Amino acid sequence: MHDGSIDPDDDESGAVIAAVGRQLKLWRESAGLRPKEFGVAIGYGENLVYKVEAGKRIPRPEYLDMADEVLGASGKIAAMKRDVREARYPKKVRDLAKLEADAVELGAYLNHNLHGLLQTEEYARALFDMRRPSLGSDDLERFVGARMARQRIVDRAPLVTLTFVLEEVTLRRPIGGTMVLRKQLEHLMGIAQRRNVVIQVMPTTTEDHAGMGGELEVLKLGDGSTYGYVAGQLTTRVLAYPKDVQVLELRYGIIRSQALSPRESLAFIEKVRDET
Repeated sequence: MHDGSIDPDDDESGAVIAAVGRQLKLWRESAGLRPKEFGVAIGYGENLVYKVEAGKRIPRPEYLDMADEVLGASGKIAAMKRDVREARYPKKVRDLAKLEADAVELGAYLNHNLHGLLQTEEYARALFDMRRPSLGSDDLERFVGARMARQRIVDRAPLVTLTFVLEEVTLRRPIGGTMVLRKQLEHLMGIAQRRNVVIQVMPTTTEDHAGMGGELEVLKLGDGSTYGYVAGQLTTRVLAYPKDVQVLELRYGIIRSQALSPRESLAFIEKVRDET
């Protein structure tokens, strides 16, 4: 989805944006404004007005704010920003965010880069900036915004238990450059001090390693159900079948037992920070 266009395979997002577009058209017509006049009033082109109202483009927050003001909607149009913001997020991010919203416990093993819930904005931006094919500027901001929004789970009440096992290489690869990495390591040291967060490091020298099949995530929800989440090249999967989830739980438990203890891990991260 480049430049705010709609992903044709994302029915949920498309339905939300289409509904918003219809409401905007009704408000504009009730105000007696033609698309061109409305576009001039809010500072956008007539062509974009047509596309937004047809549900073919995702309106920016500023677009909705200006529309609310010009059409005298008293906040009714601006209130749609939340729904539009979530629709802008990639579908796989929305699916994971929904699980995380209901989670009481989350455990993740990372072998390539740091978990999204642990990333600073600079680190996340650098990750998305190096993606190939390259992301457009709108997509880049959308992905970064989605990642930062997910981090609300860290401070959510009641507290969610969060555990992470990070490969040593994820602490040493200078994503975004040395200063971005150093700030990221300091962020890890800070978040590891929280009562609901446990961070462990898997040293590269570890010989017996249950995580060689790749990264994984296990989420336990308030209703007692458990889900698994795995990601790879161009694919992500939410696993609900009990036998599949059981395998991930077993592997994650062994991985945690093979990693450094939380106290040893914090010292390890501090050592890497000092070397960076």
